[in-house]
Amino acid sequence: QVQLVESGGGLVQAGGSLRLSCAASGRTVSSYAMGWFRQAPGKEREPVAAITWSGDITYYADSVKGRFTISRDNAKNTVYLQMNSLKPEDTAVYYCAAGHTIRSMTVNRSIGSWGQGTQVTVSS
Repeated sequence: QVQLVESGGGLVQAGGSLRLSCAASGRTVSSYAMGWFRQAPGKEREPVAAITWSGDITYYADSVKGRFTISRDNAKNTVYLQMNSLKPEDTAVYYCAAGHTIRSMTVNRSIGSWGQGTQVTVSS
C-alpha cells in the first residue's frame, strides 16, 4: 500500500499559477505510475495528468494541455503538478493517485491508492 499526501492547493486569480505536490510513502513508490485527478462540485472525478514510473511518458486531459505539467522526483518520492494560466473551470479538489499504468488509471480508473485531496479555487 502506498500512502499519498497532497499539498499546495489554495486560492488564486484567473491567469495565475499553483504547484501541487504529492508526497508518497510505503511500498516502492518509484515503480508506480502516478497521476492527478480532480473533482468539481456535482461532477465526477476526472483524470487530469499522469506519468509513468520512469517519467518518460505523460498523459494530459485535453482541457489542461499546454497549461499543466506533471513531473516526478523518485529520489524524493514526490510527484508535482505545475498549473499555469489557471481558469475558473479548474476549480476543484485535486487528488493524487497511484496505479500500475497510465492506461489503467485514466481509462479503467483502476487506482491503487488515493490521497486525501487538496482544494484549488480559481477566482475570475
